[in-house]
Amino acid sequence: MQYEAVIGLEIHSELKTDTKIFCGCRTTFGAEQNTHVCPVCLGLPGVLPSVNKKVVEFAIKAGLATNCKINEYSKFDRKNYYYPDLPKNWQTSQYDLPIAEHGFVEILVDGEKKKIGLTRIHMEEDAGKLVHSGTNIKDSASSNVDYNRTGVPLIEIVSEPDMRSAAEARAYMEKIKAILEYIDVSNCRMEEGNLRADINVSLRPVGEEKLGTRTEMKNINSFKALEDAINYEIERQTEVLEDGGKIIQETRTWDPAKGVTLSMRSKEDAHDYRYMPEPDLPPIVTTKEEIEAYRKSLPELPDARRAQLESEYGLSEYDATIITSSRDMAEYFDGVVATGADAKQAANWIMGDLSKNLNSDGITIKDSPVEAKRLGEMIALIEKGTISGKIAKQVFAEMWKNPDPPEKIVKDKGLVQITDTKAIEGIVDEVIAKNQKAVEDYKNGNKKAIGALVGQVMKASKGKANPQTVNELLAKKLEA
Repeated sequence: MQYEAVIGLEIHSELKTDTKIFCGCRTTFGAEQNTHVCPVCLGLPGVLPSVNKKVVEFAIKAGLATNCKINEYSKFDRKNYYYPDLPKNWQTSQYDLPIAEHGFVEILVDGEKKKIGLTRIHMEEDAGKLVHSGTNIKDSASSNVDYNRTGVPLIEIVSEPDMRSAAEARAYMEKIKAILEYIDVSNCRMEEGNLRADINVSLRPVGEEKLGTRTEMKNINSFKALEDAINYEIERQTEVLEDGGKIIQETRTWDPAKGVTLSMRSKEDAHDYRYMPEPDLPPIVTTKEEIEAYRKSLPELPDARRAQLESEYGLSEYDATIITSSRDMAEYFDGVVATGADAKQAANWIMGDLSKNLNSDGITIKDSPVEAKRLGEMIALIEKGTISGKIAKQVFAEMWKNPDPPEKIVKDKGLVQITDTKAIEGIVDEVIAKNQKAVEDYKNGNKKAIGALVGQVMKASKGKANPQTVNELLAKKLEA
């Protein structure tokens, strides 16, 4: 039997406020354990919380940016459960009246657009952080609790079960990340836990509408882990079903070292949490006028920016989607094009050598040692014929470790392209004389043989000969 995966994500995003959601404690990441705490976020008896207005503003903006309906009346609820990182034994969250619901975003996978529905966006407080003695909770002998994160403001973005593959789930989470970065409500640093996802995966026979039993994987905080965990879970569930077994509704954890998901506990349903209205917080009332003011304050969003790059610069949909996948990358592209560089060339270098170097060094585009202006200046040298595309790769590699302007690097390293026809002609004549077999192959009808000769000329000139001139001279001499 063939099975279809049904995938939904619950994305938790920390909001970039200075203070926590219900108290004045700082939200700074990396502080000494249990130093950013107070009686309110520790849930001590007799304390009263108050709502951080900035959290409400950011949640509304996130809802508007994802095409949600903003509820003019919403409220907080107590989600009751026991876990060591939850000092009150309940999490202040939202249940039946969230701040936003019924939205959608569009994703692009393998050239196909797809609309992914959003069930809701709600505000809540984060729990503390368990610090395990081992690599994960399953292999640890002990765990300590850091309550600094307790009360840090979150929005939880709950999708509809509209995704059918790990690639679609990744594209969806990347789109959510891009939107949150564009509207500047979250740092989205996945390595710091700013953005993480709980993944729900179930299988059903192809063609069937009824959903299968789902499992949930908690706190996935990288795109690679997201894809790997989903692919493994699809494979695991398929094997269970094909062997005649049944899927158990449970919460599982992803073990990246072993590349497997591991069972943690049975999965709770909403009624297990015994939701009740939060008696210590008033409802959130937002007027239509306030909602419209927030809507007007939103910047240009990724989809609109992508459409602009396609229409204004003629970029392909794929290139424009990659460039606008993060606000920082889109702004870097703007900086390169502002120097007068060709947009397609700018996109190619950003998606190619720049991204490759950023990934290998494990840094973001904001920390790139090659600033947008310098990359634009290097592209200008290619367009002027000062350097070839091949030499440009050497120049870029040098720019990565050398802050000098690209023009100075080209001059100091003697990388100026040879455009003097007579100088190139001398190298061409020498290559023809030394490669008679390739010459004969060409003259006998194998026109591809010219490629080997071009390669020899470029090698002899150390890559500095103008490739167009080389091709023209070789063709002229071989046809003579």
